[in-house]
Amino acid sequence: AIVNLISNPVNSTVPIAAEVFKRAGTYDPKKLLGVTMLDVVRANTFVAEVLGLDPRDVDVPVVGGHAGITILPLLSQVKPPSSFTPKEIEYLTDRIQNGGTEVVEAKAGAGSATLSMAYAAVKFADACLRALKGESGIIECAYVASQVTELPFFASKVRLGRDGVEEFLPLGPLSDYERESLEKAKKELATSVEKGISFTRQ
Repeated sequence: AIVNLISNPVNSTVPIAAEVFKRAGTYDPKKLLGVTMLDVVRANTFVAEVLGLDPRDVDVPVVGGHAGITILPLLSQVKPPSSFTPKEIEYLTDRIQNGGTEVVEAKAGAGSATLSMAYAAVKFADACLRALKGESGIIECAYVASQVTELPFFASKVRLGRDGVEEFLPLGPLSDYERESLEKAKKELATSVEKGISFTRQ
């Protein structure tokens, strides 16, 4: 079975789950995935608005983690290839990183992004099910035990298959803005991972 974790804070709950599975002798890093699909859905939607396109025709890789500045949309790698002004890059990055907060504020604290979260969960679960059935070429962003960076857990594009994560796709060329943002994200992410692991030792 593949375990998809969507409970926040994903940056910490995935490391917690990994430690629990390790203690039970059942840990398979290829089959434990943190769901970051909502960040991708938001990124595709907000970028599509700026470009005047249908969100279904836009693909924005979102790497790092699943909270605040750890969410890093790679706008230099948007498909279809697009260019943005520095102002647009800052606006889009901020909006994608703070999409959840925007919803909570819009609901005056009475709720969060329930429908979009459900949509993202179904979309990711469907991708996993198709991969489990043997469909090839299923590539999605997920927060997993990773060797893409020096961090033990990191969200990036992965190829899914019958055994879960079958391949980690490289980050690819980053813009100066993305490289700088990635370093900030990694610092925050390292703290979140350590919090999760420390929690299991209490």
